[in-house]
Amino acid sequence: MISNRPSQTAETVCLMRATDQRRPPSERIVDDPYAKLFLGPMMRAALSSWEVAGAVGRLAERYSPGLTTFVLARHRYIDDRLWRALRGERVAQVVLLGAGYDSRAYRFASELRGRPVFEVDFPATGRRKDRITARHRKAFPAANVSRIETDFQTQTLSDQLVKGGFEPEARTFFVWEGVSMYLTRDAVKGTLTTMQELGGRGSELAMDFWYYLDQPSLLATVYRASTSFLSLLGEPITFGIHPEDAVPFLSRLGFRTLDVADASALEERYVTDRRRVAPGMYLVHAVAR
Repeated sequence: MISNRPSQTAETVCLMRATDQRRPPSERIVDDPYAKLFLGPMMRAALSSWEVAGAVGRLAERYSPGLTTFVLARHRYIDDRLWRALRGERVAQVVLLGAGYDSRAYRFASELRGRPVFEVDFPATGRRKDRITARHRKAFPAANVSRIETDFQTQTLSDQLVKGGFEPEARTFFVWEGVSMYLTRDAVKGTLTTMQELGGRGSELAMDFWYYLDQPSLLATVYRASTSFLSLLGEPITFGIHPEDAVPFLSRLGFRTLDVADASALEERYVTDRRRVAPGMYLVHAVAR
């Protein structure tokens, strides 16, 4: 990933969240009124085009491979688990790894009740987010947010977090969304190990994994080819793990898996119309042993 410019992938994901706001509240998978504020001119134009498309846009979503719906369902899955942890007083602090334009610190402000949220990301993305939140200060509720600049490939996460005020061994809810697939296997293992050691027993983790579809279908072929497109954006896919291997993988790193949700599970839980969730990606919720 290129660290001297804001992440294009993070802004694209933000655009996907913003599209759900055009739906009636009862039909939304994710309710994120802040997403549109983080869009640059090109993405705002794309959102306007999406909104103008109306029925045509909905038809395209319904019969598309379902990446947008996956992004929405992924965000909702993590939202639900974070909400339960905060309401149950199970955690003292929240860490968003690769935070991008995540707005949970503001959307969950009442549930957080002042508990700190540490947003970890590359400097360029975090600084752009700072500028936008400052510009729209009146739109955002008060939140205890600390931006932590780091490069997962080259810097020590624990050092950066502690410098930023993170309390080691305090129960933590870690969110790692849309990041692991862009790292090396060693970097993924190292980051998970750091989370397990930093948060201590009882800390929770919600994250997604990517894997190659191995069935002989057109969708699988298109899905595999999409990695080449991401490489052109400077954000190549470098790590994947099959759902069958996720539980033992996390267990070896000190986590007990509570839930694994693939595309079909996400559709069943969160999709109320005929939108489809793209296969090849899934969510896990785990707790540190």
